[in-house]
Amino acid sequence: MLETTLALTFHILGAVVWVGGMFAAYVCLRPAARVLEGPQRLKLWRGFFAKFFPWVWVSLVLLLGSGYWMLLTAFGGFKGAPLYIHLMQGIGWLMVALFVWMFHGPWLKFKRAVDAQDWPAAGEQIELIRQIIMVNLPLGLIVVVIGGTGRFSG
Repeated sequence: MLETTLALTFHILGAVVWVGGMFAAYVCLRPAARVLEGPQRLKLWRGFFAKFFPWVWVSLVLLLGSGYWMLLTAFGGFKGAPLYIHLMQGIGWLMVALFVWMFHGPWLKFKRAVDAQDWPAAGEQIELIRQIIMVNLPLGLIVVVIGGTGRFSG
């Protein structure tokens, strides 16, 4: 029981850090950053994501490790898991795929462009990052609701 509580704690913390960070970036920092001129805004985003993305990787390790541990121990594997667990897993893997693509594609290109002061290229990549977060944030919020309410839904 203690192991499940610990795994669930890590799972919740991973979700809060990742989804909360996306919420803060998209809903709070993005509108506030509009007061900055282009290069300063792009530098701000480079600094923010450089600090945030390592925490996303930690979150992914926590979410996947704790999630599959609970799937195997608390539910006895895939066959014993209720529908809400499968929904969380499916949407979660979509979110992981989007993040990994964003990290290894637009983020690395954005980071290099900002470092080279290639502002037009950086602007193109930050727009792609924004679009990916615009998809991943609602998915993350949906997963949080499913995880928080799934065991009570039937």
